Amino acid sequence: MGSRRLGACLLLTATVVSLVSIATAPVAADSSSSHRSVYAGLGTWLDIYATAFWAHPQREVAAMARDGVRTLYLQTGNYEQRADLVRPRALGRFVDAAHAAGLRVVAWYLPSFTNLRQDTRRALAAIRFRSPKGERFDAFALDIEAGLVHPVPLRSKRLLQLSARLRAAVGHRYVLGAIIPSPVGIRRHPHYWPHFPYRPLARFYDVFLPMAYATDAGVRGIAATRAYNTADIAIIRTRTGKPHVPIHLIGGLANAMGVSEVAGFMRAVVDCAPLGYSLYAFSVTRQATWTALAVPPAADGRACA
Repeated sequence: MGSRRLGACLLLTATVVSLVSIATAPVAADSSSSHRSVYAGLGTWLDIYATAFWAHPQREVAAMARDGVRTLYLQTGNYEQRADLVRPRALGRFVDAAHAAGLRVVAWYLPSFTNLRQDTRRALAAIRFRSPKGERFDAFALDIEAGLVHPVPLRSKRLLQLSARLRAAVGHRYVLGAIIPSPVGIRRHPHYWPHFPYRPLARFYDVFLPMAYATDAGVRGIAATRAYNTADIAIIRTRTGKPHVPIHLIGGLANAMGVSEVAGFMRAVVDCAPLGYSLYAFSVTRQATWTALAVPPAADGRACA
């Protein structure tokens, strides 16, 4: 979802070693980053390309808080950038403003898997970041989607190597999130990432954040959107072997979803009870959509399947 709408469409990833040890001490987990509730409830996303929204962090955070957001997912960079952290001063202002408003902030980074030393360094730069006031991100999530590395088994191997390095660096208490492509989308495009390593990833990540973008598959309407989203959750629960694995459901591009699609997404949220939920991204979410996200519909007794 990070690089010029890379995560907005599964197929864009198609366009898109041995390792050297990182001589750094483990990152100590603090009370704010040691609990999965960081990923709970309504969230929103801000990427590095929504430049107009980076100028006034306090104003944007105030708007998020008014709309019921509990967690801001803030992009710190991607593999295409020259710097490890994009706009570090603005990052600090966002973290400070969010914490002052009672919001949590999760950093996220999009790796290429072509340069694991760079990917590791940039992910750890986000995890170790401190604002001028000494504030830190509450958690970190890795945006797993780039399809640059071939063959696919090598890509999976590098993903797991990177994940192991991050977990070793932060320790077992720090809550790591895995932002993954839609499991239904992976099945629809079998050559993109066959044998996606759900179960191995569950050893390193505490929360899965599937990009359940039903509209990318041409899905419309309440029932079809609900079915797509619930299938994504069911696949993760089955393939990880953890029926209660924490999931933060990302329902799609907010500006590509109509009233019916948002209603279908929220129906899936009610039926499946994921840990948290959100649409992508803050910069394109209409006020009517915020209203729908803040007030989940009443449960209708249907199972999550």
